[in-house]
Amino acid sequence: MAGIVGYGVYIPSYRIKVEEIAKVWGDDPKAISRGLVVQEKSVPAPDEDTATISVEASRYALKRAMINPQEIGAVYVGSESHPYAVKPTATILGEAIGASPHLTSADLEFACKAGTAAMQICMGLVDSGITDYGLAVGADTAQGAPGDALEYTASAGGAAFIIGKENTIADFEGTYSFTTDTPDFYRREGKPYPRHGGRFTGEPAYFKHVLSAAKGMFEKMGTEASDYDHVVFHQPNGKFYLKAAKKLGFNNEQSKTGLLTPIIGNTYSGATPLGLAAILDIANPGDRIFAVSYGSGAGSDAFSITVNDDIDKNRDNAPKVAEMVLNKSYVDYAMYAKFKGKLRMA
Repeated sequence: MAGIVGYGVYIPSYRIKVEEIAKVWGDDPKAISRGLVVQEKSVPAPDEDTATISVEASRYALKRAMINPQEIGAVYVGSESHPYAVKPTATILGEAIGASPHLTSADLEFACKAGTAAMQICMGLVDSGITDYGLAVGADTAQGAPGDALEYTASAGGAAFIIGKENTIADFEGTYSFTTDTPDFYRREGKPYPRHGGRFTGEPAYFKHVLSAAKGMFEKMGTEASDYDHVVFHQPNGKFYLKAAKKLGFNNEQSKTGLLTPIIGNTYSGATPLGLAAILDIANPGDRIFAVSYGSGAGSDAFSITVNDDIDKNRDNAPKVAEMVLNKSYVDYAMYAKFKGKLRMA
């Protein structure tokens, strides 16, 4: 099967602490942090959006892949915060990295799993021989209404993966998806903020789909949790992530590297891809990685991946996740509200 030839990430440098948000709404910051397992989140600058995040992450992926961008025959960007309602982010990205015009491209939407859907599409195109390389991106500048619980976690960031068969650094062993119509989270056209359907959010939505996709992947591969060195799940908050890992039999050593929500928040379509990138940053040849995304609406994509001997070859050609996490400066709520467009001028 196809594999990962190069990967890149981008996380905005601005951060806001849980305490700063809680202060405005009169909430208990310790209770919020303890309940959601989150301390702070990334905040996009006024000139940062899904397009700019995708471009930065993809340029870093090209640095690691060491290929001519003209060899990329497919570009797919998964996000629920594309800057245009009618105008693809993928075409902006293809042009910006020099991959245009001989390629197929499209924007994808499936809440927080659109990035992994892009990966699956690129895998199929590469495995079928239609293209030599595909670029799959998961990126978001997520929104949470003022005072909503989502405001503590909805953040910004993304990751890009160049998928091909030649000179891979990690190889896909298989993929499996589990999808139903479960209305746990949605945003109507023209509405600025999403809504979440309370009682559907936990067991019927996130856990049902993540656990079902994981178990389906185990059955398909003939594996179990102990066969993997690392695991990453979608992470709307740290609490759900840790609970899913425990239910499936993964220990803290296997799951800790991919958990980023406590320090950068929930990057939505970028969450599982960013966690996967963090694992690739430190993985050794022969390591096996288990990855499961989740998108409201609802569905999960699971992947079994093996790291190969070329992992160290170009890994240092671009910034690692840990470096971007540490590159930060804090803003207060007023600046955060300005950056996120929560203040509407007359």
